Amino acid sequence: MTTIIDGNEIGDQITAGVAACTDTLVSEGVTPGLATVLMSDDGASETYVSMKQQACEEIGIEGFHHEISADEPAETLFSTIDELNADPAVHGILVQMPVPVHVTKRDVLERIDPMKDVDGFHPENVGRLVAGNARYKPCTPHGIQKILAETGVETEGKDAVVVGRSDIVGKPMANLLIQYGPGGNATTTVCHSRTEDLAEKTRSADIVIAAAGVPEMIDGSMLSDGTTVIDVGINRVDADTDKGYELVGDVDFESAKAMADAITPVPGGVGPLTIAMLMYNTVKAASLQSGVDITLP
Repeated sequence: MTTIIDGNEIGDQITAGVAACTDTLVSEGVTPGLATVLMSDDGASETYVSMKQQACEEIGIEGFHHEISADEPAETLFSTIDELNADPAVHGILVQMPVPVHVTKRDVLERIDPMKDVDGFHPENVGRLVAGNARYKPCTPHGIQKILAETGVETEGKDAVVVGRSDIVGKPMANLLIQYGPGGNATTTVCHSRTEDLAEKTRSADIVIAAAGVPEMIDGSMLSDGTTVIDVGINRVDADTDKGYELVGDVDFESAKAMADAITPVPGGVGPLTIAMLMYNTVKAASLQSGVDITLP
């Protein structure tokens, strides 16, 4: 029988451990602080930021939220980041993407103090990840590692295929899978829009991680029996519902479920882990910056 992986349950377990570490820090006079910055009128971005701030409140992290009009010059955003970099009450900084077209994303990522870069996207932190000495693992790939571990999926010696090569998921996920140690040691292939015969690659895999942002691009015919399928995608497609749309992943769930040994649903799969690992990184950042030792889950 196929296991439907409950990301909410795994995320709750991790969050409970992070909350215990938060209590330890608070008892030592250190309250972890996460600053979110929104420079967008996008409704989805507003929802994501709200969810992150709510998660902070639930486990005792102090949340600081800054909204900047999308019409403001880039320097307004950079000045805000500079202020947060200098604020000792702020241990983590997250600028919600996307930013307006007149703001260069790379400049934003490089402006954040790498010690406060809890997304793990600053070039220094990317370099540490690739070198096998990560300070903060990017939240979604790290969450996927936790899903695989908690589900009992062995990565060592297995063939893994990552579909998608984004800086946020695809590239760091591949780096984590190939590294020496727990959650790694997999033989990893990265597929993308120029890959020829994608189905041949995915059918050869023990683990398929779909993160291309294309609705239901992978179906059961592209999988071998017993594959573990991790669906990172979350896409709005037109549907006959009250909202006029429904959310689907990058995997056709029903046909893939017939082939998979274990599979994540959308929603309720990877998403809860992304927020849980953001809390994890924020508390880790508070520990590193304050010198108070904690044992994260």
